[in-house]
Amino acid sequence: MFASCITAASGRILSRLCALLLLVSLGLGSELRVRVRLSDGLVTEEVLEADNERDAISLEFKQGDGTLITFVADFKQDVKIFRALILGELERGQNQYQALCFISRLNRNEIIPSESMARLRQKNPQAIRLAEERRGLEQLTMSAAVNLSRAWQLSSHIHNMCSEAHEAVYTREADVKHWLDKGVDGSIFEVLPQTTEVPSFQACHSTKDLWQPCLCTYSLRLEWYPCLLKYCRSRDTTGKGSTYKCGIKSCSKGYHFTYYVPQKQLCLWDEET
Repeated sequence: MFASCITAASGRILSRLCALLLLVSLGLGSELRVRVRLSDGLVTEEVLEADNERDAISLEFKQGDGTLITFVADFKQDVKIFRALILGELERGQNQYQALCFISRLNRNEIIPSESMARLRQKNPQAIRLAEERRGLEQLTMSAAVNLSRAWQLSSHIHNMCSEAHEAVYTREADVKHWLDKGVDGSIFEVLPQTTEVPSFQACHSTKDLWQPCLCTYSLRLEWYPCLLKYCRSRDTTGKGSTYKCGIKSCSKGYHFTYYVPQKQLCLWDEET
């Protein structure tokens, strides 16, 4: 998907043979395929794409259990979208796959801009990448559902990404308040029947009845993505100093989502082991 790599001019960075090189030539969009090792030890391929026209970045990979994870950063609307396509347990009455979508505000320091991502190229495609920084786990309580038919007000990417999720499109109370303050129509959101202060339902992993409502949890990790630009300093013949982009910093970050489901059957992965 969005590819981006940058060479460093400094001797120290060059000696480390920086894997991602910043090319001068530009395109409207680009794709980068990066091999990464998941937390279970398996190696998978991430596809990163940059779309300069829509000012967006996407990242997609398949987990060891077959789940397809997609992440989109929409810089125009400052929105980030996570989608998980989870293989269903047919023998337990589930569909072939189950889709989940989680939507939240995007902070500008979370990932590099789309124009920088579009310039990245990979020097050694066969190498297995390890993130330079392993960021902490982010806990997100998704207390509201998003009406998919009206979600274009938040981001034009949501409908296509989350169409399979139907009613399983979630966001946080704090994000709802932010979007309402910006003039977004409140009919987009539906508050789910639970609160963090006084939970009305048990966690799904401790609920025995498959048809009882409960609080589900889902976790995912983006193992490798370019989170920051690096800058180097140089001097011209007159001794005047200047800075220039000379590399990227890669990060890994985990996300833990908690949300209401009307029946445990929709959360079979969240069981006690």
